[in-house]
Amino acid sequence: MGLGKLLGKILGSGGNGPVAAAVAEEPIDYKGFMITAAPINEGGQYRTAGSIAKIIDGEQKSVQFIRADNHSDRDSAVTHSERKAQQIVDEQGDAIFQREHI
Repeated sequence: MGLGKLLGKILGSGGNGPVAAAVAEEPIDYKGFMITAAPINEGGQYRTAGSIAKIIDGEQKSVQFIRADNHSDRDSAVTHSERKAQQIVDEQGDAIFQREHI
């Protein structure tokens, strides 16, 4: 499944497949970035996904991420999504906002 199609399913823009819209957790603050875990339910498995946001020069910037990692329960997927986002922040910092998806 292509990234565009997967994002469309996450955002609820159609498709009859087994992917359910992601339910976002409460954001957590990490080094000034707001991380929101939103694992994607895919037929009983949960895919690592979420968003990272930060206010830069008075404007909120945000980027979505989706990874191939699957988990058998939502709590594990939430924890992994938050850790993956923290890793992305540590590796890329503000540069993540130069792209729409990471």
